[in-house]
Amino acid sequence: MSTASDPSLDAIMSERRQLINLAYRLLGSLADAEDVVQETYTRWYAMSRQRQEAIESPGAWLTRVAGRICLDQLGSARARRERYVGEWIPEPLPDRSEWPGDDPADRVTLDESVNMAFLVVLESMTPAERVAFVLHDVFRYPFAEVAEIVGRTPAACRKLASSARHRIDAARTSVATPVARQAGIVREFKQAWEAKDIEALIALLDPDVVGVADGGGVVNAVLRPVEGADRLARLTIDIGTRVPSMTLLERTVNGRPGLVAQRDGVTVMVMAFDVADDRITRLWAVRNPDKLHPWTAA
Repeated sequence: MSTASDPSLDAIMSERRQLINLAYRLLGSLADAEDVVQETYTRWYAMSRQRQEAIESPGAWLTRVAGRICLDQLGSARARRERYVGEWIPEPLPDRSEWPGDDPADRVTLDESVNMAFLVVLESMTPAERVAFVLHDVFRYPFAEVAEIVGRTPAACRKLASSARHRIDAARTSVATPVARQAGIVREFKQAWEAKDIEALIALLDPDVVGVADGGGVVNAVLRPVEGADRLARLTIDIGTRVPSMTLLERTVNGRPGLVAQRDGVTVMVMAFDVADDRITRLWAVRNPDKLHPWTAA
């Protein structure tokens, strides 16, 4: 279909990036977000031209539909993740400059609302909390519009967003470390790992650090979180010993400094970090190949 025969096409398709950004934040999965956007457009084009023209704001309509689809998926996702093998980590995203493909509309804006620590806290919320919070606090939709998507009153949605906000505040690390310093700490972690220097690794880790791996039952990965600097440092050294051909690369992961592990040029693991008080407090290692597709060209 050409824009000459359908002058509204550009306006409709210009919403794609906004929808991808919304759905990724709600679902934590780029693949699922793309499916939601495709289903949203399918529903739009299933309507008659007359019904389309009767919609005052197509962008608002597309957002409502995508939000409702995400809300439904979040409910079923909880059941799926109870059956998931090991820990489930949101799908990591590369820097925009390394994004595969040429369509900017498919790229997620990498701001603070997509860093891994933020997305992990979103995972702890109820579906309604997550949708209300993301739509209002991240995308600035008024509660009257949020209520139409969530199916509750504006007052109820305000309470949902407030509850979600408390979760975010409670999970925040004490003193945020500037991004440039985070990059330096991740680089030091990489160098200590490559040198198999366990003492250097322990010094970079918070005593109460938690490491989480996601293999999805497809590849080997620890099934439970690893707690404590000594345990995590020893596990890290062990991985490096068992996989000597692994190459570590410094990369931006969800907008923050991270590491990518490759074997023979193929990405086999993406690591995201949370850093506070100049120590690594959280480490997430995604090994499930189904979540590494955006990194195939990175």
